[in-house]
Amino acid sequence: MLLAAAACGGGDTTEGAPSAAPADGASSAPAASGVKVGLAYDIGGRGDQSFNDSAAAGLDKAVAELGVEINELEAGNGEAESAKEERLRLLASGGFNPVIAVGFAYSASVAKVAAEFPDVKFAIVDDEANKLPNVSNLVFAEEQGSFLVGAAAALKSTKGNVGFVGGVEVPLIKKFQAGFEAGAKAVKPDIKIQAKYLTQPPDFSGFGDPAKGKTAAEGMFDAGADVVYQAAGGSGAGVFEAAKAAGGMAIGVDSDQAKTADPTVADVIITSMLKKVDVAVFDFIKSFTTNSVVAGSKVYDLKAGGVDYSTTGGKVDDIKAQLDEYKAKISSGEITVPKE
Repeated sequence: MLLAAAACGGGDTTEGAPSAAPADGASSAPAASGVKVGLAYDIGGRGDQSFNDSAAAGLDKAVAELGVEINELEAGNGEAESAKEERLRLLASGGFNPVIAVGFAYSASVAKVAAEFPDVKFAIVDDEANKLPNVSNLVFAEEQGSFLVGAAAALKSTKGNVGFVGGVEVPLIKKFQAGFEAGAKAVKPDIKIQAKYLTQPPDFSGFGDPAKGKTAAEGMFDAGADVVYQAAGGSGAGVFEAAKAAGGMAIGVDSDQAKTADPTVADVIITSMLKKVDVAVFDFIKSFTTNSVVAGSKVYDLKAGGVDYSTTGGKVDDIKAQLDEYKAKISSGEITVPKE
């Protein structure tokens, strides 16, 4: 998933030569390993309180525990493909190896730049398309985690009416919707599910427009929903605002947003679908330091601990046993969650 406006912790949005400045709070860590990691964020970068921040957490852990040196660069809203290519090219040509691209929007750029730098190891989060021998594809079973929060929404709903707000209508986000709807219907087969996408590709602003997220969620609450799940990156902040104003409930995504969202709205977040991009990023960097990087796809599913639901705030404690039962059935294969 993608994001909203944010501050960058160690790169900049200009297309100049990359610096090797570490992220905030990581400058004192020793670069003992001699490994220089380059990371290119999706729209918004650090501070989005969601997808990018999860990647940043994995990077920070690598600095603290592995002593790597890092450089981070951010994407711009509405930028051309050439800008993404140049960002990756700057990192690879600047001596950063490995290079990590955060988000499926980098798919074509990784394919092109990785071919130009066959001795550099690349990883891309949320894309399986690339088959080059120096590219690792870090992907997640978003539909499985979304099933769990869909079940939570149905169990918590008193109106039998829930909503889903997607940032941009692309196959990746439709996985979130499919899992959410399957989980809700597993609990209440006749539940009403409202769904809306904020933008259509190639317009990806739906991942960084809280005002649009707020408007979409307001419409759902007005139409009778009492729980809304957002898979909309930075736009999700608007969904939380709408839930607060309506006296409704919301479900976060990617990170544990009851911890990261604005404290004035965090109390409406009953759970979040955890997508552990931090784990994938750290694992990839660690494998590089041990010369054990494997090309191709690595799927972080529920069984592997790659997705889950959060319990911060105790708002789902009363239904935890039911959610964990679904979790066990998905992990064992008894329940197969649809992806579309």
